[in-house]
Amino acid sequence: EGPAETTKIANVLMNDQRMGKYVIAQEAWDCIWEELILRGKGVKTVYDRPGFNEHDYNFSAEMLEGMIRELDRLIAKYSGNEWNRNTDANRIVELIVEHRALIQVELNEVNSGLRKLTDRDFLGPKERRRRLKLKEKDNKPGAQQTKRRDSSKYFRKLEREANAQKKRKRRDMRKLRKELKKEGDAMP
Repeated sequence: EGPAETTKIANVLMNDQRMGKYVIAQEAWDCIWEELILRGKGVKTVYDRPGFNEHDYNFSAEMLEGMIRELDRLIAKYSGNEWNRNTDANRIVELIVEHRALIQVELNEVNSGLRKLTDRDFLGPKERRRRLKLKEKDNKPGAQQTKRRDSSKYFRKLEREANAQKKRKRRDMRKLRKELKKEGDAMP
C-alpha cells in the first residue's frame, strides 16, 4: 500500500482548509516515502529501537475485549448511511477491520493460553484481582499447590520461531533499504 496510502493521506490533508497550505508538492510524495520508509532516513520510531519486539508485552483478555468493543463501535459508525459514500470513511473502516482482526487473534491466543500473561503485561482490573486471589490462595498455610502440565517449552519454541520469522523480514527490509540507498547514491 505504501506510496498509495501516502497519496491518500496527502490528498485528504491538501483538501482541508486548515492543513492544505502545509502539504508539500505532489511530486515529492513518492520520494518522501522512499527516503523515510525504504531507506530509513528521518526521525527514528519505536520500531527502530535495537531489540524492540512487540511481543515483549501483552494485554489481558478484558483489555483486548475493550479494544474490540471500541473498534466495533467505530466500524459501525463509519459504515453507516451517513458515511458510506465517503471514500475516506470507507478506507478508515478497512484499516480498522484489519486491526480488529489482529486484536481478535491476540485475544484468541490469550484465551487459549498460547500467549502467557505476566505481571509485567497490561492487565485489566479483573485480571489483576484474579491474580491477587490466586496468590493469596496459594500462600495460605496448608494450601495445596495446583499442579499443571508444563507446556512452556512448546510455547517458547513457537514464540522463538515467530520472532525468527519477524527478524528475517526486518533483515530483508534493511537489505532492500541498503540496496535502494546504494542505487540512489550511485545516481548522478
